[in-house]
Amino acid sequence: MPTIEGVRLAEDRQLDLVEVAPLAKPPVCRILDYGKYRYELQKKEKDARKKQKVQTLKEMKMRPKIDEHDYNFKVKAIKNFLDAGHRVKVSVFFRGREMSFLGKGEEVLARVIRDTEGLGKSEGRPRMEGRYMRIMLTPLPPGQGKISQKPAKPAQANGEKKPAAPKNEQKPKVPEGAAVQPAEGTE
Repeated sequence: MPTIEGVRLAEDRQLDLVEVAPLAKPPVCRILDYGKYRYELQKKEKDARKKQKVQTLKEMKMRPKIDEHDYNFKVKAIKNFLDAGHRVKVSVFFRGREMSFLGKGEEVLARVIRDTEGLGKSEGRPRMEGRYMRIMLTPLPPGQGKISQKPAKPAQANGEKKPAAPKNEQKPKVPEGAAVQPAEGTE
């Protein structure tokens, strides 16, 4: 229909004539409330942003001569970060003479990669940046990592339940010097 006729129809209904597809031949227009249309678009964009998962970068610093407990504590934190969907930059810092033992740092980073294998993967090999040796770990997509299964409880034979063990069963007190006789059926 001609543009003038479309504008007249929109004014009669107290709505707006909005060009939806300007590249189509002929261009496509709709009669609608433009304010309401913009509001719905903004609402859709806001919902899309809410559902979007943001990947932040976390950093964990270590030393080449890290103690076992410290290492385990930091690897546990790295696993939590990867499980939450964050990327993790693992750095090994070298001081003074430690720069001559770069192999120690590579061993620490290789161990981190090995210990976080089911949750994330490394982006390349460890590389030196000044006094830091760094590696980047990215989380695996959902459903691709290791599935932590709890060990199944062994089933009882014939569906029978084990009898509950008695709690704090006490023996009867016998006064000193009294003769104790065995119960019937025991010897």
